Amino acid sequence: MNIKRRKRHAAEVATGSLNDIMFFLLLFFLIISTLVNPNVIKLTLPNSKKSSTVNKTTITITVTNDLQYFLNNKPISFGELENALSMAVASNKEAPVVLRFDNSLSVQDLVDVLQIGDRLKVKMILATKTSNG
Repeated sequence: MNIKRRKRHAAEVATGSLNDIMFFLLLFFLIISTLVNPNVIKLTLPNSKKSSTVNKTTITITVTNDLQYFLNNKPISFGELENALSMAVASNKEAPVVLRFDNSLSVQDLVDVLQIGDRLKVKMILATKTSNG
């Protein structure tokens, strides 16, 4: 009696092209992540009728409606702002300072920061949003 065993075929998944798919997904997400806006501090900026953009590298001072100060998105106290700003300006003398103030703040809060910029002799620009956008 000759008993033959049947060969069982195991199920297999072809994974040869999986490396290519993962590479393209990684590349896609890297490109998309560079397009994300780096300013993640939420503010309601004052309105203006005309807008211009600054293409140079800039130093950003952000002040929220509860008077939290940020220098290039790093939290800082108002007392340390002048020293930190002078160090940032020393490393890049041509960079303008963009002021991002919440529109609910008083003018005195803006003037306090502008006086620091005047003492350091830096060019300051107030960020606004256009009324149509």
